[in-house]
This record gives sequence, structure tokens and C-alpha cells, in this order.
Amino acid sequence: MDATGVSHIAICVRDIDKSLKFYHDILGMTVGYDRIQDTTTGGLPHVYAHARKTRRQVRLIISEEENSPTITMTTHPDEDADGGPIKLDQVGISHFSISVPDLQGLADRLASKGVEFAGPLESRLNAQGEVTSFYVYDPDGILLQFDKGGG
Repeated sequence: MDATGVSHIAICVRDIDKSLKFYHDILGMTVGYDRIQDTTTGGLPHVYAHARKTRRQVRLIISEEENSPTITMTTHPDEDADGGPIKLDQVGISHFSISVPDLQGLADRLASKGVEFAGPLESRLNAQGEVTSFYVYDPDGILLQFDKGGG
């Protein structure tokens, strides 16, 4: 395979407006589009567990860097989503990670906004007392990791 990168990460959420308050208002991601899509055509019925009529789809831009992946949030108006978020030891995509230059600054900002951390920040310190990465929960309980990048 000759891949050039990851284009997007898609997550299904229960309340897209609530999730936008987290991803847009708190994290600062930019909304690329917000649209309603017909899910009864175009091969989409084959990738759903249940027949769905429409989905609301919001594309979030993580970074202005060229070829940066985006997050596509979806929900199904007037229909409940199935299932729930998983943990690191369960089958499926357990989380995604976003690299940021100032982990401590971001952690402080998120804590001041009442964002729920997955464990104490102190457990994520290196020998020099610096934050190496940390996890938070989004409004649906999906794990989101922040790190400094570089593997």
C-alpha cells in the first residue's frame, strides 16, 4: 500500500450539539461543514447495523496544516445510537491521539473547563516531572489522548 496519511477519523455521537461544545468550543477545532446526508443510498445501508434514514455529519478541522486529518462526527436525527465507548483493552478503535506542543497548558485549560480526565494527570509524568501524554473523555465517554507527537 502506498498511503499518504490518515484522511479522517469518524465518530458517532449521541448529541452532536453537545459534542460541538466540547470539540469546537473547548478544544478549538474549526467546523468545516455541518450537513444532513441521506443514508438510504450510495452504499451506506451496507455499513450500518440498522436501517437509518439520515445522518447529520459535522467535519471538524484539527489543524490548518496541509493533509492534516479531520474528525467527522455523525449522529442520526430522531434516532438513538447503539452501544457505547470502549476501553483500551476491548476490540475496536479505543481512542485517537492528537499531538500538541504544550501538554501542560492544554491540561490546565481543560481542567479549568471541567473536562473529565481519564485518571490523574500525575500518573502521566516522566522522570523530569513533565506531562508526557494524557487522556480525557468527550461528552460520550470516548477516550481522546493528547501527546507531544513523534511516536
